[in-house]
Amino acid sequence: MLNPSHRYRDIERTAEYLHPEKCMPPPIRNSMDKLWFIKDGCGIACAVVTWFLVFYAEFVVIFVMLLPSKDLIYSTINGIIFNILAFMALASHFRAMITDPGAVPKGNATKEFIESLQLKPGQVVYKCPKCCSIKPDRAHHCSVCKRCIRKMDHHCPWVNNCVGENNQKFFVLFTMYIALISLHALIMVGVHFLYCFEEDWTKCSSFSPPTTVILLILLCFEGLLFLIFTSVMFGTQVHSICTDETGIEQLKKEERRWAKKTKWMNLKAVFGHPFSIAWLSPLATPDQGKADPYQYVV
Repeated sequence: MLNPSHRYRDIERTAEYLHPEKCMPPPIRNSMDKLWFIKDGCGIACAVVTWFLVFYAEFVVIFVMLLPSKDLIYSTINGIIFNILAFMALASHFRAMITDPGAVPKGNATKEFIESLQLKPGQVVYKCPKCCSIKPDRAHHCSVCKRCIRKMDHHCPWVNNCVGENNQKFFVLFTMYIALISLHALIMVGVHFLYCFEEDWTKCSSFSPPTTVILLILLCFEGLLFLIFTSVMFGTQVHSICTDETGIEQLKKEERRWAKKTKWMNLKAVFGHPFSIAWLSPLATPDQGKADPYQYVV
């Protein structure tokens, strides 16, 4: 017995539902169209809040805890580590936000494109009725991006973008670096509290004692909240990559129709070939190869 999601996909596969004559050819893209940015109010607000919280943590760490410290070596080492992690987190967030996650060309369900696939008897293709696109296997339509996304995992408002085939690496790095700076900030808050209890509160910070306590408590709450949240997201993303099954595919319990690969091969497919230090860099774009022209055919 097929579940509703499977029945829906069977309807999508039926040839008479393609209606290529109802699809207009995709518009010619100019240079501005090549910049990927989702104009969603909620997503933009969440992205701004994300950057604000990182800069707030930066302010508290530098001006409340490190600069007033009498231990120059402690301040220097922790300042360098925290700033590097913060830069990597924001760079990962920026790349995840402005990278095309794997959008299928909009409006390509035209008669000419379908004929170019040279379908053989028994072969079928998917068509998205919402964006009028012939979509490859494992692609899903995002109602926020208004596009079909290859290997779409989910739409994340915090990066104002879908997490898909082309930007999953940057999203994983974003969650990892946010978790690391949250843990680092919590450790420094704990050390600073101990130092202030042992010393005079007026000497352990350039701010007044009440202001210092409030700033540290807010940072502690922020760090604990984001450490838990991003650690869980990082774990689920790594598990999804290793099992080669996106969040949507797990949620819908879709039938597996793609070849099973090893966990190491799945990781290299997302982070790039071969393994290198570039896996940890949001500035390095993974080499995932060209799209398969037959990926639309089933």
